[in-house]
Amino acid sequence: MLNQINLTRGKMLKSFSFQFIIQDLPKLPLPNLQDTLDIYLRCVKHLLTKEQFSRTQNIVKQFGVPGGEGELLQRKLVERREKTANWVYDFWLNDMYLNNRLALPVNSSPAMVFPQQNFRLPIDYLRFAAHLLSGVLEYKTLLDAHALPIDYAQGQLAGTPLCMEQYYRLFTSYRLPGPERDTLVAQESTVMPEPEHVIVACKNQFFVLDVVMNFRRLNERDLLTQLDKILKMAENEEERQPPIGLLTSNGRTEWAEARSFLMRESTNRDSLDMIERCLCLVCLDEASGPQLSDTTCAAMMLHGGGAAKNGGNRWYDKPMQFVVGADGCCGVVCEHSPFEGIVLVQCTEYLLKYMTGSPSKLVRAASLSELPAPRRLRWKFLPEIQKLISSSAEKLERLVKNLDMNVHKFYDYGKEFIKKQKMSPDAYVQVALQLAFYRCHGRPVSTYESASIRRFQQGRVDNIRSATPEALAFVKAMTEGKLSSGKMELLQEAINAQTKYTILTITGKAIDNHLLGLREIAQEMKMEKPEIFKDEAYLISNQFILSTSQVPTTVEMFCCYGPVVPNGYGVCYNPQSDHIIFSVSSFHESPLTCSADFVRCLVQGLLDMRDLCNRCKHEQKPSLPVYIYWVVFHVLGLTLCLCINKTRV
Repeated sequence: MLNQINLTRGKMLKSFSFQFIIQDLPKLPLPNLQDTLDIYLRCVKHLLTKEQFSRTQNIVKQFGVPGGEGELLQRKLVERREKTANWVYDFWLNDMYLNNRLALPVNSSPAMVFPQQNFRLPIDYLRFAAHLLSGVLEYKTLLDAHALPIDYAQGQLAGTPLCMEQYYRLFTSYRLPGPERDTLVAQESTVMPEPEHVIVACKNQFFVLDVVMNFRRLNERDLLTQLDKILKMAENEEERQPPIGLLTSNGRTEWAEARSFLMRESTNRDSLDMIERCLCLVCLDEASGPQLSDTTCAAMMLHGGGAAKNGGNRWYDKPMQFVVGADGCCGVVCEHSPFEGIVLVQCTEYLLKYMTGSPSKLVRAASLSELPAPRRLRWKFLPEIQKLISSSAEKLERLVKNLDMNVHKFYDYGKEFIKKQKMSPDAYVQVALQLAFYRCHGRPVSTYESASIRRFQQGRVDNIRSATPEALAFVKAMTEGKLSSGKMELLQEAINAQTKYTILTITGKAIDNHLLGLREIAQEMKMEKPEIFKDEAYLISNQFILSTSQVPTTVEMFCCYGPVVPNGYGVCYNPQSDHIIFSVSSFHESPLTCSADFVRCLVQGLLDMRDLCNRCKHEQKPSLPVYIYWVVFHVLGLTLCLCINKTRV
């Protein structure tokens, strides 16, 4: 039978080599309490009024006094670190994802957008889907054999081996909705092999596609045959059922309620089981209508266009949903709780390189004869379910209309220019984002930049707080007067501060996870919430109006996601050698935000920063040293003397 294992318990996979690699990594360090409190005050000071900061100083000082609340909670975290592989993992997973009651599309689930495809015939997009699915099965084979090469850190402190645990959740996990908290579960078989089927969504219907038959994996030709059968089955209107996938786009509590109604019927239980145990989803989308652009494709990946388009052609609880649109809009939507963006990137890059480097094998491959038809999943609809589907459709439609998406490819320069300035491209872009926000809104805000802590066992991410005092000094200077070398010094200081905090974060010494651990351990101990976590400064500092992430790729694609607060921006960027791709999102309902305005300020800021670098480099260009003039003068003088002597002779 199949057991569902709560991944928050940090269960390790059975491969000896994989286990050895995990255990060989160091445990996530626990920062010093006073260091965290000092950094916290420095991070919030310029975001608060003088009165607010004075109050916060007193609260933080009281929290950190010898023998006080802070020291007690710190000791408990020390004990927790000794007993667990990663002292913050459960706290972080619940706080970041599983406790969140918002709907997954836009609010939580990011997407990778593939290059737009040109499907001339209807069969072309099925061929693309079959080729893609064949790559997925190849990648799954590598995972099953634990044959993936170990990742090593890039950028700052490059070369460190990284924890590979997240990769093994790509095709084996599922986010189960709960009334108050979701559960991240994995499938482990004690009697029979892992499920060897995918779910294909087509016209809001769901079909089981077995990818292994008679102990043999289906080849690409077989997959195409089965996908073609599914497309024909989905076109049968007499068999068509309501778009049940819309339920998964609702808020998590509402979806948990709907699922409990579904579970009353055995037919529904069987269908849910097939979806929850599948490897992944392949979503065969209909053409979305308007002329495609990077921006419209990004929006379609995030929400499917609502119930009127492909919004019901999804099952958002599954980690990997590969979307293949008849109009060439393709990509992958991921449920974010099992893994981070870099794992998604590595997987999708493998697939795109597989499709480019491995020609379609539709002609040469031997096929199984008379493949049994894929199975349509059946549902029994109670009146309550019909109402919840309608409610889900309305909420998704509001979300579709609310999302303000803007994908911009900045072609004036890329990371090579930044490197020539001897600056970190990531730090440079982060300072540019601070400048853009300040020019748009005239103030600094708490900023989140995700940074990997996979150098440690079961490491996920911590936060680089990019809104540094040094960045604020620079952006203020950039709003005043002409370019000057003084501003260049401020830029260097802002870059250095960002780089320093990045190193602090990736080495496990940042403040956000530590403060979260202190807060949650207090709740575990049933203590009254410490004043530091009720303070206005803590609330302001955790309201991430600017939520950012660098997601670099080596092939042509980009990542996008929505804002994390109603009045905020989500900014994902992909620095390439000669250009930078920005995916900027906000909500139309907020009168304070506008993605197009932010992009305009961002572009102008990047141009101004380039001009500042170029001008200062020109001003600092060393003149010829005095001794060179002396040598030139004497050489010319000697030449002249020789010429005069020759003339005399």
